[in-house]
Amino acid sequence: MSAGNPNAAGTPLGALSAAITRSYYRDKVTLFFTFAFPLIFLVVFGVLFRDQTVGGSGFIASTAAGVLSWAVATSALFGVSYTLMHWRTTEVLRVIRMTPTRLPTVMGSRFLVAVGVALVQAVFFVGVAMLPVFGLHLSGRAVLALPTILVGVMAFFALGLLVSVVASSSEAIAAIANCVMTPMAFLSGTFYPISLSPRWIQDISWVLPLRYLVNGTVGPVGGTGGVTTVLVSCAALLGFTALFAGLAARYFRWSREA
Repeated sequence: MSAGNPNAAGTPLGALSAAITRSYYRDKVTLFFTFAFPLIFLVVFGVLFRDQTVGGSGFIASTAAGVLSWAVATSALFGVSYTLMHWRTTEVLRVIRMTPTRLPTVMGSRFLVAVGVALVQAVFFVGVAMLPVFGLHLSGRAVLALPTILVGVMAFFALGLLVSVVASSSEAIAAIANCVMTPMAFLSGTFYPISLSPRWIQDISWVLPLRYLVNGTVGPVGGTGGVTTVLVSCAALLGFTALFAGLAARYFRWSREA
């Protein structure tokens, strides 16, 4: 491509996105926890309960959509929080502050990478669930899960921004994020249908963003949820996005000292 033709990679947003993407997919540990680790849960629960049905659809539909939601949320949260902590510790953020590149461009590049990873995860986990050993059959409604996944990335990306502001080190990020995500996963119907949980857990789960991500993904993937389910889930996730992003912006720090 000639130098005279403008392209996305030639912009600050494109250049940063490309650099972050290369770094992301070169990190074997990150790839393991993004794809291989969630796959373990999908395989275990998918094999154990593949012949059962819940709410008119196969158990694998709930498991695949739940694991996908958890993987997307975890990847978005950990990805941006670790990136910002690394940039803050190495003074990269301070350097960026002195350049014409604005903070929204920096955050936008990381968000684009998070969206790209989420779409790859969606194809990967749904593809695995459709293998004959699991037997997931997608309906035409499955595409309705995409808006929920994209808005879910926004919500947990914003939560990751907040975690990066609160934490003082990479170790603190791991501790805080795990304390947030692990209970949320079990309270939101990630690994098994939320309808199988006690009623009090089902009630509590509605104050958790992951519940809405799971709810807006399971229905379309299983062919039991429609536009209303997706709209309600997206509206709730947008509310969480505004809350987390507002708090993160209020207490954002360019360096470890300030």
